[in-house]
Amino acid sequence: MDRMDDAPAYPVGLRLRGRRVVVIGGGQVAQRRLPALVAAGADIVVVAPRATASVEAMADAGELRWERRAYRPGDLAEAWYALVASTDPAANAAASAEAEERRVWCVRSDDADAATAWTPATGRTEGVTVAVLTGRDPRRSAAVRDAVVEGLRDGSLVAPQHRARTAGVALVGGGPGDPDLITVRGRRLLAEADVVIADRLGPRDLLGELPPHVEVIDAAKIPYGRAMAQEAINAALIEHAKAGKAVVRLKGGDPYVFGRGMEEAEALAAAGIAVTVVPGISSAISVPGAAGIPVTHRGVAHEFTVVSGHVAPDDARSLVDWSALARMRGTLVLLMAVERIGAIADTLIAGGRPAGTPVAVVQEGTTAAQRRVDATLSSVAHTVAEEGVRPPAVIVIGDVVTVGRSGAGRG
Repeated sequence: MDRMDDAPAYPVGLRLRGRRVVVIGGGQVAQRRLPALVAAGADIVVVAPRATASVEAMADAGELRWERRAYRPGDLAEAWYALVASTDPAANAAASAEAEERRVWCVRSDDADAATAWTPATGRTEGVTVAVLTGRDPRRSAAVRDAVVEGLRDGSLVAPQHRARTAGVALVGGGPGDPDLITVRGRRLLAEADVVIADRLGPRDLLGELPPHVEVIDAAKIPYGRAMAQEAINAALIEHAKAGKAVVRLKGGDPYVFGRGMEEAEALAAAGIAVTVVPGISSAISVPGAAGIPVTHRGVAHEFTVVSGHVAPDDARSLVDWSALARMRGTLVLLMAVERIGAIADTLIAGGRPAGTPVAVVQEGTTAAQRRVDATLSSVAHTVAEEGVRPPAVIVIGDVVTVGRSGAGRG
């Protein structure tokens, strides 16, 4: 067979479901290529005297047939596609020659120039298959593939869908504030949105990356007054979704952790609008972590409790059993508690929590403005006032506060 010239390869997608594919060799190359052939539904026959444990497991699971022997002439009869990847150069050459004779497209792992087909670097995301060929530079193919797939996943590479989309709303948890901490799915949905209704605690930097046609609505500025804010937000979500728009409700943290996400989901469901919930990284765990505080630690805390502090302990609307929390020995994480930390600290001390319990207040966690203020349960109210701490801030109460700084509980 003449060597292939420098003409570019013709890209094509093979539909192999139910069609015979022969793989010569059962080593690492075959192990890497077989999962894609299995996923394509091919009728796979592996011809090899030995195989890796993974290839053997695929045979045991019935995903392919393994003939435990060396290549023999005639093995490629009725094949549609062949992968030649054995460690025997003579067998590879013979199998390649048979493929040429039978007009079977053949990939050669040991000699790309002698092959009639090349395997592209492939990746898949959200129904899109990316296949990259760069001739004889597989590392560059893989690098380009990774860049394209990652761009599609995180929304930095925008590829609008031109088919009809079902109107709906995605409740997206944006994480604690750092734009890099939103999930891949959340970032992709943002890139595909027509309308974004954003909380002030969401990752604001991401809004600047949106295309010009995207309508951004600041949820804090929706009219009708503070008492009607949630109802107005629900109405705005429903209105835009019914207009056929792809709507993202961008929230800080996780939609279901003090984010009123379920109220919005219920309102949308009642209006017959499809809802997608994308979980986010909760500030209750991520902000302490960013400040060097583990919410649990071996020998120090075996549990942590997350509590909203937006209602004071003595308020009739409070649903929190503060006396029970005071008796617990684990970590207590308070959200939305800056304004009421004095009353909360006094209640915990009165309930039995030691006045000297370490406390850390982390303001604007995970952002460039992050700062940490340390105190004790008895001094935290004074410290917060003296240091001018303002929301948003996460307050951590417990011995874990000192773990990263003093080494307490290590070993």
